[in-house]
Amino acid sequence: MTGQNVRWGILATGGMAATFTADLVDLVDAEVVAVASRSPEPAKAFAERFGIPRAYGDWESLARDEEIDIVYVATPHSAHRAAAGLCLEAGRNVLCEKPFTLNAREATELTGLARDRGRFLMEAMWMYCHPMVRRLKALIDDGAIGEVRTVQADFGLAANVPASHRLRDPALGGGALLDLGVYPVSFTQLLLGEPSDVVAKATLSEERVDLQTGALLSWENGAVASVHCSIVGGTATSASVTGSEGRIDIPYGFFFPDRFVLHREGRDAEEFTADPADGARNTLKHEAAEAMRALRAGETESPLVPLDGTLAVMRTLDVIRARIGVRYPGEAD
Repeated sequence: MTGQNVRWGILATGGMAATFTADLVDLVDAEVVAVASRSPEPAKAFAERFGIPRAYGDWESLARDEEIDIVYVATPHSAHRAAAGLCLEAGRNVLCEKPFTLNAREATELTGLARDRGRFLMEAMWMYCHPMVRRLKALIDDGAIGEVRTVQADFGLAANVPASHRLRDPALGGGALLDLGVYPVSFTQLLLGEPSDVVAKATLSEERVDLQTGALLSWENGAVASVHCSIVGGTATSASVTGSEGRIDIPYGFFFPDRFVLHREGRDAEEFTADPADGARNTLKHEAAEAMRALRAGETESPLVPLDGTLAVMRTLDVIRARIGVRYPGEAD
């Protein structure tokens, strides 16, 4: 695939699908050609809203549409395994929303399926594709703060949702950890890899999902990380990375920053700011552009969001859930 527009299918019609599609249509080399929902009405309404030519009232029809180059899966994460798997089985490439799946077992199944079929598969971890996060990682990789010793990151919001809401529904993978905690865990593992040990505590709801969770991750080289997530209180949503020779502080919105500050002993603090040409700080276009770049290059994985990294994050989330006693329906004891 070289030179032509990349044809997208959108699987789901909720808020996340709408946000992604709105950013996608702004890319000149992207074409949204189809959308699917579980019933015809929402698919037709979504198609009319975004000028999409084909609307399907079932997932299977979208998966079988051979005029689609890649499908963006934006269902609740409890359905990611089924939706992405259906598309991969039909020969479609897939960009699947985060968290990738409910657990590492499902993630391993999807990854194996994509590799067996020779199809492109990527978690929509837009943070990894964000220009400022990439810039930060490049600085750290180049030794700007020496060896990374500690990472702190949090993401919390006061959701104030009833028990019936997806954030509190175990059947939909509810809780703070999978919805929000995936960001601080993924940020930490971007810099340090998979931890060797995990300690975690949480406040659980009556439905037995986590309302807020704190975890201490550690590595054999002595590095440690503190991560926190909450759906019952708004946090600073910031991050800090400390190394042997300096520190980088990222203010509000660490996973889509417009600036960060580098501190080094004996030097003035250095602020790095986003290039206005990159567009809005919260745009999803960078992950879409990376998926399209990979497709044109004939790659089945993105080097920015490698599947092995996604699997490692899912394993850590599994360990944290085991520590705090959160299990979803259908999971083995």
